[in-house]
Amino acid sequence: MERAILIGLRDGNKEDLEELERLTVSAGAEVVDKIVQRRKRIHPAYYIGKGKTNQIAVHCQEANVNLVIFDADLSPAQQRNLEEIIKVKIIDRAGLILDIFAQRARTIEGKLQVELAQLMHLLPRLTGYGVLLSQLAGGIGTRGPGETKLEYDRRRIRQRIGVLKKEIENIRRRRAVQKEGRLHYLGGHCLVSLVGYTNTGKSTLLNVLSDARVMVDDKLFATLDPTTRRIKLPNNQEVLLTDTVGFIKNLPHHLVAAFQSTLEEVKVADLLLHIVDISSNKMEEEINTVYKVLEELGAEKKPILTVFNKKDKLKSSIAINRMVEKTPDSVAISALYKEGLDNLLQRMADFFEPRRNLLRLSIPYQLGMKILPFIYRKGEVLKREFLDGKIILDVKIDTEVAQSLKEYIVKE
Repeated sequence: MERAILIGLRDGNKEDLEELERLTVSAGAEVVDKIVQRRKRIHPAYYIGKGKTNQIAVHCQEANVNLVIFDADLSPAQQRNLEEIIKVKIIDRAGLILDIFAQRARTIEGKLQVELAQLMHLLPRLTGYGVLLSQLAGGIGTRGPGETKLEYDRRRIRQRIGVLKKEIENIRRRRAVQKEGRLHYLGGHCLVSLVGYTNTGKSTLLNVLSDARVMVDDKLFATLDPTTRRIKLPNNQEVLLTDTVGFIKNLPHHLVAAFQSTLEEVKVADLLLHIVDISSNKMEEEINTVYKVLEELGAEKKPILTVFNKKDKLKSSIAINRMVEKTPDSVAISALYKEGLDNLLQRMADFFEPRRNLLRLSIPYQLGMKILPFIYRKGEVLKREFLDGKIILDVKIDTEVAQSLKEYIVKE
């Protein structure tokens, strides 16, 4: 296991590096120490002061540290200068996040997107990387394409980036076709995406609502590739529920760009469930981060239902109720203990209710076995009777589904 020192530069204390520590542990390294330097300005050559850089170099030797991680995006020049003095591997925040993504990607598309983001991060840093990283045998910052692509020159990396973009675009087009098929099967645009800060319980909620069996772990970015499942609401309406990758503050721009095709699930959703960890002491900051990423994706105007999760971790029900009361369109749940889920599902059903029409259908008796299961699966049957060899149904059903049944609609 690699031994790491974490470095921050801001007004604050060691607790400021709490999230960076969680990211480092998620990547598989041991945190030996956390150092925060107070400076009014970023040093253009070393990010931190040169004197502090020399102190860290000595500290690394004394503590047998082989990795230094900065809670910021370092410029290529800063990274090279730091490596020359400290003599260990230097990773910035973006590189750390990319490494975690490289470990967690499971699908072909996920791996392609991670490789694209890593190469875009690597390209401006190629000069001067060499001597230090060529001596490494894996570890944080060298997973994914790191170990195998370092020998690329700039021209070959640019060529590879072009190939990856084309492959990802082809996958995006195939997904669009598959999505159309799903929508046709569902009979309507009933798409719900789970969004939120990383580790707020999105995958746990997907599992309890749909038995998706997505991996759940108390780590940042425990799941990366999106998972979509069909669930049924209390009004018998079916919707697609998609778990997306968790957001995080200072998410690398090239990572967002590389994952645009995956994050399109958010852009095309009819409703976003914003999962918030109500027990987090940085809840407001995490909420603001999510809205910032949604704005970057062009999805900030989507209808949002805020879901305050992990209410089991708060002792005061008054605090929970106060938070729900002051937040429009919100509910409080505990996905882990399956509390409040009925209310959540009803709120989702209420959102989609205006899309449903009250219709009277007349189904020929001989077609009943063929059409009735479809109607019961897609709509809410309020009344059923048999009349003159016909099955007469009063149903609430989606507008799009109604179009497929228009020949059986009884006109008033």
